Amino acid sequence: MSENSKTIIEKLTHPLQNFLHQEASGGILLIICTIIALTWANSPFAASYHHLWHTYLSIDLGGAALKYTLHHWINDGLMVIFFFVVGLEIKRELIAGELSSVKQASLPIAAALGGMIVPAAIYFALNSGEEGSAGWGIPMATDIAFVVGILALLGKRVPLALKIFVLALAIVDDIGAVLVIAVFYTSDISVNSLILAGIILLVLILMNRIGVRNLLLYSLAGIVLWLAFLKSGVHATVAGVLLAFTIPASSRINTKKFTGDTQLLLHEFSNAGEHGENTLSNSERLSIIDEIENNCEKILTPLQKFEHGLHPWVAFAIMPVFALANAGVSIGEGLDSALLHPVSLGVILGLFFGKQIGIFSFSFIAIKLGLAAKPEGVSWTKIYGASILAGIGFTMSLFIANLAFSSPELLDVAKVGILTGSLISGITGFFILKSALKPE
Repeated sequence: MSENSKTIIEKLTHPLQNFLHQEASGGILLIICTIIALTWANSPFAASYHHLWHTYLSIDLGGAALKYTLHHWINDGLMVIFFFVVGLEIKRELIAGELSSVKQASLPIAAALGGMIVPAAIYFALNSGEEGSAGWGIPMATDIAFVVGILALLGKRVPLALKIFVLALAIVDDIGAVLVIAVFYTSDISVNSLILAGIILLVLILMNRIGVRNLLLYSLAGIVLWLAFLKSGVHATVAGVLLAFTIPASSRINTKKFTGDTQLLLHEFSNAGEHGENTLSNSERLSIIDEIENNCEKILTPLQKFEHGLHPWVAFAIMPVFALANAGVSIGEGLDSALLHPVSLGVILGLFFGKQIGIFSFSFIAIKLGLAAKPEGVSWTKIYGASILAGIGFTMSLFIANLAFSSPELLDVAKVGILTGSLISGITGFFILKSALKPE
């Protein structure tokens, strides 16, 4: 197989390595933005930090003005794209990934359930009936960017099966987080806006069924869907996930036709000129290249095109901006009281102890009962280390905290808990996995 053919096949059938590389780099950028936000919010220029994110930005659409703070635009606008990509990843995994069969999905589903139920129960036990009771969803989340970033720091010794387990676990975790946001963190409902959203969804489903593959049409319909959800009372980010599930996941041509046509075109390309000839001077070869490129476009599904096109923007722009806007909490002299607050304690204990207890115990039970298979070449110690790493909540935890608390004081306390719990989980999980990965 030629190097060019190998590259094409790898791009089409093995997106995991590119995904891991981007997530690892994105995780490092997230850490940098978090440090900048914390430093800025606790510096002599703290007022400018808070003033910036509360600056109003208005967009006038034919007399209908959308006027929100910059913070609101990020959390209810840019993060819709983040959730859209999450939805695309979920759909891909359900169709052709680790969640595509009961046998493959059973372990990550069991692990994710444990990783959501136990942290929420710990938090609720500490805050039941208190002012912070609404924050029970905060420690349920896992930040895949940070987790994969730490796995990347451990190098090639990390078994591929463990990486796949963590990714599948995070995908199921994301499904749970989206459902929690949609069901439990919803304000007053606007029936008219929901009816409009339902109509747009039906149109999108119909577009999929009749074979529409134009990304621009789906994007325009998606914007209208977002606007409907923005005014509906259901959080706007849910629109991103629903839109993702309407994106076609089938190709215009099948793999057999793609392989046959491409091989024929490569043969024609080889016979169309001399070896080593400059392609620019050969119009026939240029025409063949265009046909090969057109074939590549046809074999790629709209889902793949959206995911590959948007993923770098999410990893290197949207999530870092979200961290910059949301991670800044003024610690000052009240750190001790913030750490001992029931909300902060609930988040810390939920993320660190809840995640590791829930994920590991539910995984152990599922495997011992024969409901799931233990990943090949992955020891219990490695699964335990990964369970601790999953206690890095950060992005999704910060997002849910913003929905749970309207009080700035409670939100700041929750942020202290998220940052502390995520830091402890990251450091502990790193060293346990590092020890488990040492050569015997």
